[in-house]
Amino acid sequence: MWIKDRLAICPLSLFGIIKAYIHGYTLKLPRETFYMKQSNKKGSKNEVGATGEQITVNYLQRKGFTVLDVNYLKKWGEIDIVARETIGNKQIIHFVEVKTVSYETKAALTYAVTHETWSPEDNVHFKKIQRMNRTIESWLLENNCDLEWQIDIAAVRIVAREKYATMNYIDNVIL
Repeated sequence: MWIKDRLAICPLSLFGIIKAYIHGYTLKLPRETFYMKQSNKKGSKNEVGATGEQITVNYLQRKGFTVLDVNYLKKWGEIDIVARETIGNKQIIHFVEVKTVSYETKAALTYAVTHETWSPEDNVHFKKIQRMNRTIESWLLENNCDLEWQIDIAAVRIVAREKYATMNYIDNVIL
């Protein structure tokens, strides 16, 4: 079973402060602090993806993670976010795959969620995880890292026009 941690962000603003509502608590997320390589590419799909990645980076930082790498790219695959979580004296590396989908209106997003239509996390399938594993091996070797690690999925749904987003963070995915 996947462990889900819900995050609803309102308003969504990479140039201002993002308010996040997690389990009834209000958090203020900092302005954009990471350079997103994907945002340099042209096209609305890349802009949507970069926005989802930035929301996820901010979320992880607020949860106490240290973001080590963003958009780690090899010929055989890409890792969207590499982050380290420290719990006591134990450290775990999280390789996060971010899947983002945009909607025209908040009503369309709400309809998609309540009627359980297609979800962004549905695009993370066995073949994708296999490609990620090879890329993860490369990252671990290049960074001389022998810590425990896991794969997480951040499924982000955004309504850019209304500056609204929701996130479903799925911890420790095993397919």
